[in-house]
Amino acid sequence: MIRNILLSFTALFILTTACSNTTGKQTEDKPTETVAKGSGSIEYLTYDTFITKVWNFETNPQNFVYVGEVPAIIDFYADWCAPCRKIAPIMEKLAKEYDGKLKVYKIDVDKEQKLAGVFQVRSIPSILFVPKTGQPMMQAGALTEEMYRQIIEEQLVNKK
Repeated sequence: MIRNILLSFTALFILTTACSNTTGKQTEDKPTETVAKGSGSIEYLTYDTFITKVWNFETNPQNFVYVGEVPAIIDFYADWCAPCRKIAPIMEKLAKEYDGKLKVYKIDVDKEQKLAGVFQVRSIPSILFVPKTGQPMMQAGALTEEMYRQIIEEQLVNKK
């Protein structure tokens, strides 16, 4: 059911809310670690931190093996992207709400082009939903908070 909902909205959201990832515009430096200290914080990942916290695709390129302790959401974004800025507060809220049950990461596609290439990110925002076990699911385009919450509940934190 969730897949049907996502497929229905994907085309609409991609056409109306996604930014193309082709400008190559560089942005000012952002932190590469936790934004806010304490509970429910978002972490910015680099190539190296991605390999240690999410998936080491260098040693295991054929099989996605998540190395985290709890499910994760990875937000591929850029500062110049309006839809990315629109969902940023949603991601912050979800990080706090699901603290201890879910990790929320962000990857700046301008700075981490190799990571964006690994996941074939062509438009942003693109959100990678990573369950504790099994294969991740990519969603391009901005969704509503309720839609993110539904995916989290059904595919990540309450997945059997």
